[in-house]
Amino acid sequence: MIGFLLRALPIAAGIAAGILIGLAIKPSPAVVEPPRAGYADAVAQAAPAVVNIYTTRVVTRRVHPLCDLPRFQEMCERFPGSQQRMQGSLGSGVIVRPDGHILTNNHVIADADEILVAFADGREAPASVVGTDPETDLAVLRVDLEGLTPIELAPSLDLRVGDVVLAIGNPFGIGQTVSSGIVSALGRHGIVANAPYEDFIQTDAAINPGNSGGALVDASGRLVGVNSMIFSRSGGSHGIGFAIPAALALDVLDSILEQGRVIRGWLGVEVRPVEDWGDGNGLFVSGVSPNGPADQAGLRAGDLITAINGAPVISPREVGQRIAMLSPGSQVEVQVLRNGGRQQLQATVGQRPVVERS
Repeated sequence: MIGFLLRALPIAAGIAAGILIGLAIKPSPAVVEPPRAGYADAVAQAAPAVVNIYTTRVVTRRVHPLCDLPRFQEMCERFPGSQQRMQGSLGSGVIVRPDGHILTNNHVIADADEILVAFADGREAPASVVGTDPETDLAVLRVDLEGLTPIELAPSLDLRVGDVVLAIGNPFGIGQTVSSGIVSALGRHGIVANAPYEDFIQTDAAINPGNSGGALVDASGRLVGVNSMIFSRSGGSHGIGFAIPAALALDVLDSILEQGRVIRGWLGVEVRPVEDWGDGNGLFVSGVSPNGPADQAGLRAGDLITAINGAPVISPREVGQRIAMLSPGSQVEVQVLRNGGRQQLQATVGQRPVVERS
Protein backbone atom coordinates (compact mmCIF):
# COMPACT_ATOMS: atom_id res chain seq x y z
CA MET A 1 0.00 0.00 0.00
CA ILE A 2 2.79 2.34 0.91
CA GLY A 3 4.53 1.58 -2.36
CA PHE A 4 1.37 2.43 -4.32
CA LEU A 5 1.09 5.77 -2.56
CA LEU A 6 4.70 6.56 -3.30
CA ARG A 7 4.17 5.80 -7.01
CA ALA A 8 0.91 7.87 -7.17
CA LEU A 9 2.30 10.89 -5.37
CA PRO A 10 4.25 12.38 -8.37
CA ILE A 11 1.22 11.93 -10.60
CA ALA A 12 -1.07 13.74 -8.16
CA ALA A 13 1.46 16.51 -7.71
CA GLY A 14 1.67 16.99 -11.48
CA ILE A 15 -2.10 17.20 -11.80
CA ALA A 16 -2.34 19.75 -8.98
CA ALA A 17 0.43 21.87 -10.50
CA GLY A 18 -1.33 21.83 -13.86
CA ILE A 19 -4.59 23.03 -12.28
CA LEU A 20 -2.81 25.85 -10.46
CA ILE A 21 -0.98 26.97 -13.59
CA GLY A 22 -4.21 26.89 -15.59
CA LEU A 23 -5.93 29.07 -13.02
CA ALA A 24 -3.03 31.51 -12.94
CA ILE A 25 -2.87 32.03 -16.71
CA LYS A 26 -5.56 34.47 -17.95
CA PRO A 27 -6.94 34.07 -21.45
CA SER A 28 -5.49 36.50 -23.97
CA PRO A 29 -7.85 39.43 -24.70
CA ALA A 30 -9.27 39.82 -28.18
CA VAL A 31 -7.02 41.81 -30.50
CA VAL A 32 -8.38 45.36 -30.91
CA GLU A 33 -7.37 47.22 -34.04
CA PRO A 34 -6.22 50.81 -33.47
CA PRO A 35 -8.52 53.50 -34.86
CA ARG A 36 -7.85 54.38 -38.47
CA ALA A 37 -6.29 57.73 -39.17
CA GLY A 38 -8.01 59.80 -41.85
CA TYR A 39 -11.25 61.50 -42.75
CA ALA A 40 -13.30 58.71 -44.30
CA ASP A 41 -16.20 59.38 -41.92
CA ALA A 42 -16.24 63.06 -42.86
CA VAL A 43 -16.25 62.20 -46.55
CA ALA A 44 -19.05 59.67 -46.06
CA GLN A 45 -21.04 62.38 -44.30
CA ALA A 46 -20.55 65.13 -46.89
CA ALA A 47 -19.99 63.47 -50.27
CA PRO A 48 -23.65 62.50 -50.96
CA ALA A 49 -24.57 66.20 -50.83
CA VAL A 50 -21.95 67.26 -53.42
CA VAL A 51 -23.03 67.10 -57.07
CA ASN A 52 -21.40 67.37 -60.47
CA ILE A 53 -22.76 70.07 -62.78
CA TYR A 54 -22.54 69.92 -66.57
CA THR A 55 -23.63 72.86 -68.70
CA THR A 56 -23.97 73.43 -72.42
CA ARG A 57 -24.61 76.52 -74.47
CA VAL A 58 -25.00 77.26 -78.14
CA VAL A 59 -22.17 79.35 -79.58
CA THR A 60 -22.67 81.12 -82.90
CA ARG A 61 -19.70 82.29 -84.92
CA ARG A 62 -18.88 83.28 -88.47
CA VAL A 63 -18.12 80.48 -90.89
CA HIS A 64 -14.62 81.71 -91.74
CA PRO A 65 -12.11 82.94 -89.13
CA LEU A 66 -11.09 85.78 -91.48
CA CYS A 67 -14.47 87.36 -90.77
CA ASP A 68 -13.24 88.17 -87.28
CA LEU A 69 -10.61 90.52 -88.76
CA PRO A 70 -11.80 94.14 -89.14
CA ARG A 71 -10.76 94.51 -92.79
CA PHE A 72 -12.81 91.48 -93.85
CA GLN A 73 -15.93 92.22 -91.81
CA GLU A 74 -17.56 94.39 -94.45
CA MET A 75 -17.13 91.70 -97.10
CA CYS A 76 -18.45 89.02 -94.74
CA GLU A 77 -21.54 91.10 -94.01
CA ARG A 78 -22.37 91.04 -97.73
CA PHE A 79 -22.22 87.27 -97.67
CA PRO A 80 -23.58 86.39 -94.25
CA GLY A 81 -23.02 82.94 -92.94
CA SER A 82 -22.63 81.47 -89.52
CA GLN A 83 -22.38 78.16 -87.78
CA GLN A 84 -23.49 77.00 -84.39
CA ARG A 85 -21.80 74.58 -82.09
CA MET A 86 -22.37 73.29 -78.59
CA GLN A 87 -19.89 74.36 -75.95
CA GLY A 88 -19.70 72.44 -72.71
CA SER A 89 -18.50 73.36 -69.25
CA LEU A 90 -18.39 71.66 -65.88
CA GLY A 91 -18.38 72.42 -62.19
CA SER A 92 -19.75 71.28 -58.86
CA GLY A 93 -22.53 72.15 -56.47
CA VAL A 94 -23.80 71.51 -52.95
CA ILE A 95 -27.28 70.35 -51.94
CA VAL A 96 -28.38 72.75 -49.21
CA ARG A 97 -32.09 71.96 -48.92
CA PRO A 98 -34.01 68.68 -49.14
CA ASP A 99 -36.45 70.21 -51.65
CA GLY A 100 -33.75 70.24 -54.33
CA HIS A 101 -32.05 73.62 -53.92
CA ILE A 102 -28.36 73.58 -54.82
CA LEU A 103 -25.67 76.22 -54.31
CA THR A 104 -22.95 76.68 -56.91
CA ASN A 105 -20.84 79.44 -58.44
CA ASN A 106 -22.42 81.90 -60.81
CA HIS A 107 -19.56 81.48 -63.27
CA VAL A 108 -20.30 77.74 -63.49
CA ILE A 109 -23.78 78.28 -64.96
CA ALA A 110 -23.47 81.74 -66.55
CA ASP A 111 -24.96 81.86 -70.10
CA ALA A 112 -25.81 78.15 -69.97
CA ASP A 113 -28.66 76.92 -72.16
CA GLU A 114 -28.89 73.57 -70.40
CA ILE A 115 -27.79 72.47 -66.92
CA LEU A 116 -27.50 68.81 -65.93
CA VAL A 117 -26.83 67.75 -62.34
CA ALA A 118 -25.30 64.35 -61.58
CA PHE A 119 -25.71 63.02 -58.04
CA ALA A 120 -23.48 60.75 -55.98
CA ASP A 121 -26.11 57.98 -56.05
CA GLY A 122 -25.96 57.83 -59.84
CA ARG A 123 -29.10 59.81 -60.64
CA GLU A 124 -29.13 62.74 -63.06
CA ALA A 125 -31.63 65.56 -63.46
CA PRO A 126 -31.95 68.85 -65.35
CA ALA A 127 -31.73 71.95 -63.21
CA SER A 128 -33.32 75.38 -63.44
CA VAL A 129 -31.75 78.62 -62.26
CA VAL A 130 -33.61 80.11 -59.29
CA GLY A 131 -31.40 83.19 -59.05
CA THR A 132 -27.85 84.49 -59.25
CA ASP A 133 -25.67 86.99 -57.44
CA PRO A 134 -22.68 87.94 -59.61
CA GLU A 135 -21.15 90.12 -56.90
CA THR A 136 -20.50 87.10 -54.69
CA ASP A 137 -20.23 84.67 -57.63
CA LEU A 138 -23.06 82.53 -56.27
CA ALA A 139 -26.08 80.94 -57.94
CA VAL A 140 -29.01 78.89 -56.71
CA LEU A 141 -30.30 75.95 -58.78
CA ARG A 142 -33.25 73.65 -58.25
CA VAL A 143 -33.87 70.07 -59.35
CA ASP A 144 -37.13 68.15 -59.15
CA LEU A 145 -35.99 65.04 -57.29
CA GLU A 146 -36.93 63.37 -54.02
CA GLY A 147 -34.74 61.68 -51.47
CA LEU A 148 -32.04 64.34 -51.43
CA THR A 149 -29.98 64.82 -48.28
CA PRO A 150 -28.63 68.34 -47.71
CA ILE A 151 -25.18 68.90 -46.32
CA GLU A 152 -24.75 69.62 -42.62
CA LEU A 153 -23.58 73.13 -41.77
CA ALA A 154 -20.71 73.98 -39.46
CA PRO A 155 -21.06 76.78 -36.90
CA SER A 156 -19.64 79.84 -38.64
CA LEU A 157 -17.55 80.98 -35.65
CA ASP A 158 -15.78 77.65 -35.20
CA LEU A 159 -13.39 77.91 -38.15
CA ARG A 160 -9.79 78.83 -37.36
CA VAL A 161 -6.58 79.20 -39.32
CA GLY A 162 -4.87 75.82 -39.21
CA ASP A 163 -8.06 73.74 -39.08
CA VAL A 164 -8.17 70.72 -41.39
CA VAL A 165 -10.54 71.10 -44.35
CA LEU A 166 -11.52 68.87 -47.28
CA ALA A 167 -12.42 70.07 -50.78
CA ILE A 168 -14.99 67.89 -52.57
CA GLY A 169 -15.85 68.42 -56.22
CA ASN A 170 -15.46 67.32 -59.82
CA PRO A 171 -12.01 68.46 -61.00
CA PHE A 172 -11.48 68.25 -64.75
CA GLY A 173 -14.70 66.25 -65.03
CA ILE A 174 -13.07 63.02 -63.84
CA GLY A 175 -15.68 62.46 -61.13
CA GLN A 176 -16.13 63.26 -57.48
CA THR A 177 -12.76 63.79 -55.84
CA VAL A 178 -11.63 64.68 -52.32
CA SER A 179 -8.49 66.66 -51.45
CA SER A 180 -7.29 67.72 -48.02
CA GLY A 181 -5.51 70.70 -46.55
CA ILE A 182 -5.83 73.34 -43.88
CA VAL A 183 -7.35 76.78 -43.56
CA SER A 184 -4.49 79.02 -44.66
CA ALA A 185 -6.19 82.35 -43.94
CA LEU A 186 -9.58 83.89 -43.22
CA GLY A 187 -11.18 87.10 -44.47
CA ARG A 188 -9.19 87.35 -47.69
CA HIS A 189 -10.36 90.19 -49.93
CA GLY A 190 -9.12 92.28 -52.84
CA ILE A 191 -8.65 89.11 -54.89
CA VAL A 192 -11.21 89.91 -57.61
CA ALA A 193 -12.06 93.26 -59.16
CA ASN A 194 -15.63 94.56 -58.69
CA ALA A 195 -16.26 92.17 -55.81
CA PRO A 196 -16.89 94.37 -52.74
CA TYR A 197 -18.26 91.55 -50.59
CA GLU A 198 -15.28 89.23 -50.71
CA ASP A 199 -14.59 87.41 -47.48
CA PHE A 200 -12.74 84.35 -48.76
CA ILE A 201 -11.47 81.36 -46.84
CA GLN A 202 -8.00 80.56 -48.19
CA THR A 203 -6.93 76.92 -48.23
CA ASP A 204 -4.13 74.77 -49.57
CA ALA A 205 -6.48 71.86 -50.28
CA ALA A 206 -6.14 71.15 -54.00
CA ILE A 207 -8.82 73.01 -55.97
CA ASN A 208 -8.75 72.62 -59.74
CA PRO A 209 -11.00 73.56 -62.68
CA GLY A 210 -14.28 71.73 -62.08
CA ASN A 211 -14.10 72.10 -58.29
CA SER A 212 -15.86 75.47 -58.53
CA GLY A 213 -19.14 75.39 -56.61
CA GLY A 214 -18.17 72.29 -54.63
CA ALA A 215 -17.97 71.90 -50.88
CA LEU A 216 -15.24 72.86 -48.46
CA VAL A 217 -15.96 70.87 -45.29
CA ASP A 218 -14.37 70.50 -41.88
CA ALA A 219 -12.98 67.30 -40.37
CA SER A 220 -16.52 66.30 -39.36
CA GLY A 221 -17.92 66.67 -42.87
CA ARG A 222 -19.80 69.92 -42.17
CA LEU A 223 -19.94 72.70 -44.76
CA VAL A 224 -17.67 75.67 -44.08
CA GLY A 225 -17.45 77.14 -47.59
CA VAL A 226 -18.26 76.93 -51.28
CA ASN A 227 -15.12 76.49 -53.40
CA SER A 228 -14.85 79.37 -55.83
CA MET A 229 -11.45 80.01 -57.39
CA ILE A 230 -7.71 79.41 -57.33
CA PHE A 231 -4.64 81.57 -57.65
CA SER A 232 -2.48 79.96 -60.30
CA ARG A 233 -0.09 80.95 -63.07
CA SER A 234 -0.48 77.63 -64.87
CA GLY A 235 -4.18 76.84 -64.41
CA GLY A 236 -3.41 73.99 -62.00
CA SER A 237 -3.51 73.95 -58.22
CA HIS A 238 -0.62 75.76 -56.52
CA GLY A 239 -2.03 75.38 -53.04
CA ILE A 240 -3.78 78.76 -53.01
CA GLY A 241 -7.51 78.23 -53.28
CA PHE A 242 -10.44 80.33 -52.12
CA ALA A 243 -13.88 79.44 -50.85
CA ILE A 244 -16.91 81.60 -50.08
CA PRO A 245 -17.84 81.24 -46.38
CA ALA A 246 -20.94 79.13 -45.83
CA ALA A 247 -22.63 81.86 -43.77
CA LEU A 248 -22.36 84.35 -46.65
CA ALA A 249 -23.51 81.75 -49.18
CA LEU A 250 -26.58 80.91 -47.10
CA ASP A 251 -27.46 84.59 -46.70
CA VAL A 252 -27.41 84.88 -50.50
CA LEU A 253 -29.51 81.72 -50.76
CA ASP A 254 -32.14 83.07 -48.37
CA SER A 255 -32.30 86.43 -50.18
CA ILE A 256 -32.74 84.77 -53.58
CA LEU A 257 -35.45 82.44 -52.31
CA GLU A 258 -37.31 85.24 -50.53
CA GLN A 259 -36.88 88.09 -53.02
CA GLY A 260 -35.77 86.45 -56.25
CA ARG A 261 -32.44 88.27 -56.07
CA VAL A 262 -30.06 89.87 -53.59
CA ILE A 263 -31.04 93.45 -52.76
CA ARG A 264 -28.36 95.54 -51.08
CA GLY A 265 -28.26 99.01 -49.63
CA TRP A 266 -26.24 101.75 -51.34
CA LEU A 267 -25.09 105.29 -50.57
CA GLY A 268 -23.18 106.11 -53.73
CA VAL A 269 -20.00 107.33 -52.10
CA GLU A 270 -16.37 106.43 -52.67
CA VAL A 271 -14.13 106.48 -49.61
CA ARG A 272 -10.53 105.70 -48.83
CA PRO A 273 -8.68 105.34 -45.52
CA VAL A 274 -6.66 108.17 -44.01
CA GLU A 275 -4.29 108.50 -41.10
CA ASP A 276 -5.24 110.30 -37.89
CA TRP A 277 -7.23 113.40 -38.68
CA GLY A 278 -7.89 115.73 -35.81
CA ASP A 279 -9.27 113.79 -32.85
CA GLY A 280 -9.77 110.43 -34.55
CA ASN A 281 -9.63 108.22 -37.60
CA GLY A 282 -12.04 108.38 -40.48
CA LEU A 283 -12.63 107.69 -44.14
CA PHE A 284 -11.91 110.33 -46.73
CA VAL A 285 -14.69 110.91 -49.28
CA SER A 286 -13.00 110.80 -52.66
CA GLY A 287 -16.13 110.80 -54.81
CA VAL A 288 -19.90 111.03 -54.68
CA SER A 289 -22.27 109.58 -57.30
CA PRO A 290 -24.36 112.36 -58.87
CA ASN A 291 -27.95 112.28 -57.59
CA GLY A 292 -27.16 109.27 -55.43
CA PRO A 293 -28.26 108.97 -51.79
CA ALA A 294 -25.03 110.49 -50.45
CA ASP A 295 -25.23 113.38 -52.92
CA GLN A 296 -28.83 114.10 -51.98
CA ALA A 297 -27.92 114.00 -48.30
CA GLY A 298 -25.25 116.68 -48.82
CA LEU A 299 -22.04 114.65 -48.65
CA ARG A 300 -19.20 116.19 -50.63
CA ALA A 301 -15.83 115.06 -51.90
CA GLY A 302 -13.28 116.06 -49.26
CA ASP A 303 -15.52 115.26 -46.28
CA LEU A 304 -14.18 112.94 -43.61
CA ILE A 305 -16.72 110.34 -42.46
CA THR A 306 -16.10 109.48 -38.81
CA ALA A 307 -19.19 107.41 -37.94
CA ILE A 308 -22.29 105.82 -39.46
CA ASN A 309 -25.34 105.36 -37.24
CA GLY A 310 -23.11 106.19 -34.27
CA ALA A 311 -20.59 103.42 -34.96
CA PRO A 312 -17.02 104.42 -35.88
CA VAL A 313 -15.94 103.58 -39.42
CA ILE A 314 -13.05 101.15 -39.82
CA SER A 315 -12.34 100.54 -43.50
CA PRO A 316 -13.98 101.10 -46.90
CA ARG A 317 -14.75 97.38 -47.13
CA GLU A 318 -16.37 97.29 -43.70
CA VAL A 319 -18.49 100.36 -44.43
CA GLY A 320 -19.60 98.92 -47.76
CA GLN A 321 -20.71 95.72 -46.08
CA ARG A 322 -22.56 97.61 -43.35
CA ILE A 323 -24.44 99.74 -45.86
CA ALA A 324 -25.21 96.69 -47.99
CA MET A 325 -27.01 95.10 -45.03
CA LEU A 326 -29.42 98.04 -44.77
CA SER A 327 -32.75 97.92 -46.56
CA PRO A 328 -33.31 100.43 -49.37
CA GLY A 329 -35.47 103.25 -48.07
CA SER A 330 -34.11 103.11 -44.53
CA GLN A 331 -32.52 106.15 -42.90
CA VAL A 332 -28.85 106.31 -41.97
CA GLU A 333 -27.02 109.00 -40.00
CA VAL A 334 -23.59 109.96 -41.33
CA GLN A 335 -21.25 111.96 -39.10
CA VAL A 336 -18.64 113.98 -41.01
CA LEU A 337 -15.88 116.45 -40.41
CA ARG A 338 -15.95 119.39 -42.85
CA ASN A 339 -13.73 122.45 -42.61
CA GLY A 340 -12.87 121.57 -39.03
CA GLY A 341 -16.49 121.29 -37.89
CA ARG A 342 -18.73 118.30 -37.24
CA GLN A 343 -21.95 117.75 -39.12
CA GLN A 344 -24.71 115.16 -38.89
CA LEU A 345 -26.22 114.25 -42.25
CA GLN A 346 -29.30 112.09 -42.83
CA ALA A 347 -29.29 109.90 -45.92
CA THR A 348 -31.95 107.63 -47.37
CA VAL A 349 -30.39 104.32 -48.36
CA GLY A 350 -30.82 103.45 -52.03
CA GLN A 351 -30.63 100.13 -53.85
CA ARG A 352 -27.20 99.16 -55.02
CA PRO A 353 -26.92 98.76 -58.80
CA VAL A 354 -25.73 95.33 -59.87
CA VAL A 355 -22.08 95.36 -60.87
CA GLU A 356 -20.86 92.40 -62.90
CA ARG A 357 -17.61 90.81 -61.81
CA SER A 358 -14.81 91.19 -64.32
